[in-house]
Amino acid sequence: MSERKLSVGDWVEVRSKEEILGTLDSEGRLDGMIFMPEMFQYCGQRFQVYKRAHKTCDYSTPYPYRTRRLGDTVHLATRCDGRAHDDCQAGCLLYWKVLWLKPAHPGSENLVRLAANPALGSAVPGAGCTENTVSAKVKVPGPDGSPTYVCQATHVRGATKPLAWWDLRQYVEDYASGNVGLERLLSGFVYSCYYHLAQAGIGLGPAMRWFYNKFHWFWGGTLYPRTPGRIPEGQPTPSHSLNLQPGELVRVKPHEEILKTVDAVNRNRGMYWDAELVPYCGGTYRVAKQVNRLIDEKTGKMIEMKSPCIILDGVVCQARYSPCRMLCPKSMYPYWREIWLERVAAKAQGAGAEVEEAKLLTVGQ
Repeated sequence: MSERKLSVGDWVEVRSKEEILGTLDSEGRLDGMIFMPEMFQYCGQRFQVYKRAHKTCDYSTPYPYRTRRLGDTVHLATRCDGRAHDDCQAGCLLYWKVLWLKPAHPGSENLVRLAANPALGSAVPGAGCTENTVSAKVKVPGPDGSPTYVCQATHVRGATKPLAWWDLRQYVEDYASGNVGLERLLSGFVYSCYYHLAQAGIGLGPAMRWFYNKFHWFWGGTLYPRTPGRIPEGQPTPSHSLNLQPGELVRVKPHEEILKTVDAVNRNRGMYWDAELVPYCGGTYRVAKQVNRLIDEKTGKMIEMKSPCIILDGVVCQARYSPCRMLCPKSMYPYWREIWLERVAAKAQGAGAEVEEAKLLTVGQ
């Protein structure tokens, strides 16, 4: 593991609490990456690498968001449960520094030893950091009395470096790491070229969007991913409550129907209908949970939802249509308004109706 970068599918074991504490500085960080209390529960457990986290989205700056480069970091099938952060429900995929892991053979108790590493070999467990230190760093009091939360998502810039969207090396690593297949890489390149040409301001945009909408059936897609909503901006958008519960089956409505519920800037009561949700239109998925509160990555403040939104099991952002951050492996959960979903009849569920499962690896909630 010390001789090559970890790739998708490699088996690893999370090091012990004492070993990990020995790698952290007095702020509970390694190379700027925060180790959070929610991560201790995974110590000693084995996982396959879900994605190599060589880049990630940065939401701390104004739109359009950009990607940032990381080193020696991977994503496992582990998500933050928010327990140490006052029950934030965002369910972010956790970042793991390679030094916090050791290689493991699946189905075997024999572990492959990591070659000597000065940072680990010379560290005295807990010398620079303790478990109490890690727990104490999760929030700081604000001047108004409300806490500002500190986590991997809110402080991603401190552990990363700028990465230009046109740096082709990142796309080579996307493929070489196993993060994406060749077909997804090529289709992303074609769409990116098509999108940027349509946005170039040379008069081709309307014609290109018309062509895409007219012939999308040919490649099995839906309408142009960034099609504006049908409701004029400034007018109220509709709502509908299904009172969905975890485990229920729902079907995502067709793209055309959802566009009738969002305004010209693709918002429904403040929630953005993003192009990354479009590939899931028409699919059937299970409700993972309702989301009522989450931490804003920009401000570190807790946001209380005026009305709950929905997370669907296995449905994650694939970064297929996002300019300047294509193929980001962060796999964040998109949020769904219930008006964009329809409940699958209980009778159909009991009869074993065909369910189109998400074609992604389902990661922990």
